[in-house]
Amino acid sequence: MNRKKFLAVAGGTIVVAGVTYYLSSDKSNFTRLDTQQKDVTKVPLTRDETEILYLASLAPSGRNAQPWFVKYIDTYHWIIGNDKSKWLNGVDPTQRETILSIGAFLQNLEYAANHLGYACELKLLAKSNQDEDIMEVKLSKSSHVSDFDIEKIKLRRTIRTNYVNDILKPEDVSYLINDASRFINYLPNTSKEHQYLNEQTIESNKIQSYRDDAQRELADWIRFSSADAQKHRDGLTMASMEIAGASAWVLRNFYSKQNVMTTNFRNQNIDNVKKEVAQSAGWFLITSEDNSVASLIETGRRFQRLWLKVRDRNIAIHPMTQILEEPKTNQVLNQYLGVKEPIQFILHTSYVKNYPKPVSLRRSVDAFVRT
Repeated sequence: MNRKKFLAVAGGTIVVAGVTYYLSSDKSNFTRLDTQQKDVTKVPLTRDETEILYLASLAPSGRNAQPWFVKYIDTYHWIIGNDKSKWLNGVDPTQRETILSIGAFLQNLEYAANHLGYACELKLLAKSNQDEDIMEVKLSKSSHVSDFDIEKIKLRRTIRTNYVNDILKPEDVSYLINDASRFINYLPNTSKEHQYLNEQTIESNKIQSYRDDAQRELADWIRFSSADAQKHRDGLTMASMEIAGASAWVLRNFYSKQNVMTTNFRNQNIDNVKKEVAQSAGWFLITSEDNSVASLIETGRRFQRLWLKVRDRNIAIHPMTQILEEPKTNQVLNQYLGVKEPIQFILHTSYVKNYPKPVSLRRSVDAFVRT
């Protein structure tokens, strides 16, 4: 599926015909820095509203599908909605991951609102993961809110490769988990649980890579060309999959959805996963109270609070959820790990020497706000 040195691409069969073609080709990865946020929207948002909602949208989501919309009720009064057109039915048929992502969106929203001096009142509306209206939000000016450094939201980044194998320091783990030790556990690379998660991550990726419905869904969310990335401003780009240089150039100019279904593409994805899990300081597990909408929302928020801390300690995390998405691997997971509560996140983690800038795309506020 991905990463640098992704290919010996097409077995070396593609040869550039000449300088003329190169000059007219798609030569560089399209990244977040190449996009501009519009101040004017079709809905009459204030500048603060636009800023808060854009920062909220920098939350992570599976395949970078961004499965949220905002229904404008009045100034500083919205309903956060569940965008069914962004569901990942191939890997998330119950929309569990969708609700977790909306929880991360809400955490960003509250942090951004607090930064601009607004208190955030939330009222849960949804009773199931499939409900359209998830959360009612009302903001009000307040002098009693804690400020939050929104640069942490802007700089959050998934890092997949170049991990260091050193175990996380106890003080760093304590800083990240803080008062959430009931729900967040760190499994270092010296533990038998770590080895088990490595093996099961590889196995679940093998299963998923050869499950055609999941693979077709993946193909729908890969933005091979820069033009496609610019058009959609979501999904998985070459940059977000950490594919650069000649490999990225070939993929942008010669690959399409059809290639994702080939045996070579599937096998390359599995090989990449093997390389990724071989570099690791361990795994974070995040559990929830239960599988209710309220618990999933809170777990998504807890997950985002963790993620917004890791850069402070030069720690990377990469959600690798395939174990949870495949019944064969999920059904024995809790028993083997000795965990009673539902596991909602499995996060590959490590120190990194360099922290690159975020590159994953985001739709403009105008694209996800409606009346």
